[in-house]
Amino acid sequence: MGLSFEIQNTTAAGGRRAALHLPHGPVQTPVFMPVGTAATVKTVQQETLEHLGVNGAGAEIILANTYHLYLRPGHELIRRMGGVHRFMSWPRPMLTDSGGFQVFSLSKLNKVTDDGVEFRSHLDGSRHFLSPERSMAIQIALGADIMMVFDECVETPATWERTRDSMALTHAWAARSAAYFAAHQHEVPWATASACHPASACHSERSEESPHFEPPQNLAGRHQSLFGIVQGGMYADLRRESAERLVEMDLPGYAIGGLAVGEPRDVTREMIARTLEILPEDKPRYVMGVGYPDEIEEYARMGVDMMDCVLPTRAARHGLLFRSPEPGEELSPAEPGETASRSAVRMNIKRLEYAEDQRPIDPACSCLVCRRYTRAYLRHLFVSKEPLGLTLNSIHNLAFYLDTMTRVRASIAMGPSLTPEQAAAWLRDSRGDFDETVRDPWE
Repeated sequence: MGLSFEIQNTTAAGGRRAALHLPHGPVQTPVFMPVGTAATVKTVQQETLEHLGVNGAGAEIILANTYHLYLRPGHELIRRMGGVHRFMSWPRPMLTDSGGFQVFSLSKLNKVTDDGVEFRSHLDGSRHFLSPERSMAIQIALGADIMMVFDECVETPATWERTRDSMALTHAWAARSAAYFAAHQHEVPWATASACHPASACHSERSEESPHFEPPQNLAGRHQSLFGIVQGGMYADLRRESAERLVEMDLPGYAIGGLAVGEPRDVTREMIARTLEILPEDKPRYVMGVGYPDEIEEYARMGVDMMDCVLPTRAARHGLLFRSPEPGEELSPAEPGETASRSAVRMNIKRLEYAEDQRPIDPACSCLVCRRYTRAYLRHLFVSKEPLGLTLNSIHNLAFYLDTMTRVRASIAMGPSLTPEQAAAWLRDSRGDFDETVRDPWE
C-alpha cells in the first residue's frame, strides 16, 4: 500500500478538503510543501519546521531534490543511512522530484536524447547521465513517500511543435519510469537493513528519555507512490492530450509541471484550469513550483491539492517578507499585469522606514518571530548580514504560507459563507490541546 486519498468537503468552485494518508503519516490538503533541496529547508531546523503555524501542526510534508542529492552526498550513501527520512531526521512524509527540472535549468550543460539526458555537474563539471530508470533508482534509494516520473520541462517561450515533441518524450519516459518502479519498488530502504537501523544505533549516547528522532516503526507492507507529470507548455490542446495520456496509466496521483517558468499569471491559471478538467477527481493533484501566497490560495480554491515552491525561504534570504493586509489598507499590484493580492502584502525589510519600527512583521501572525521580534531588529540583522536574520525571516514566511493553507482548508470545510474573520477565529479555537510551553522553542 502506498497512499490513500479521502475527500471530505468540496466547493462549487472545485476546492477540496481532503486527507492524504502516506507511509510516514497523514497530510491535510490542500497543502503547501516547503522545499528542502539538499535534505534541508534552508536556514530552518527540522524541529522548528515540525511546530510552525497557528495551530502548531507544522509542515506535514516537505520536498527533497533528486538532482542535488544524487550529486552530493550521493543516493547510495543516503540508502546506507536508511533513506532520506533517517538521514535528515525527518519523521513525516516527503516527496522527491525527478531531477528533470534541474536538468532543464542547466540547458547549456546538457544533451537530451530519447534515452535520457547527459549533463555536466554544476559543482565540478563532471559528466553524468540521467534516464527514467536512473531517476527511479535514485528516488527509490532516497525513499520519499512520493516520487515523480522523469520528465522534460520545455523552455518558455517554445513553439507548438517543440512543445509537442518534448511532451511525447515525457510520455515515453513516464511509461519507462512506471515500469522500472513496478519492478523495483520493494528496494526502498524501509524494507532493507541499514547501518543506522534503528535510530538509536546511530545515537547510542542518547538516553531513552531524550527527544531524539525516532523513525516510524509500522512501515511493513507500505511502499512509495509514483506520480505522473502533465506537460504541454502553454498550449491548452497539448495540456489536454498530456493529461489524457497520463490518466490512462492509472497512477496514484498527478502533477502539473512546466509552469511558473516565466509565463504571465493568467496563462498559468488557464493551464491549471484546463488540466484539472481532465485529471481524476479521486486522486491527489499537485501543481509544481508555485507560488506567491495569493497564488497558492487561488489554485487551492480551484481544486489543487498540493503545491511547493522555494519562494518563502528564497524571498526571506533577500529580505522579502509576507504579511496580512491591515484593515482598510490599499493593495496595489506588485508586478505589471498582476492583480492585487487580498491575502498577502509583500514588504522589503531592508527599507529605511523599518529602522525604528517597533511592530512585528505581521500583528495578525502568531509565529515565534512575530511574538518576539520587531521589524527594526529584523532590519538590523539583515543589513548587518547576520545569519540569524535569514533564519527568522524564513521561519515567518514559512509560517505565513502554512497558515494560508490552514485558513483555506477551514474555509472549504465550513462553507463559502465563512468570512476571513471567522476563519481566523476558527484557527485560534483549533489549538485544542496544543501546549505552547512545550512546543515554543523560545520558552
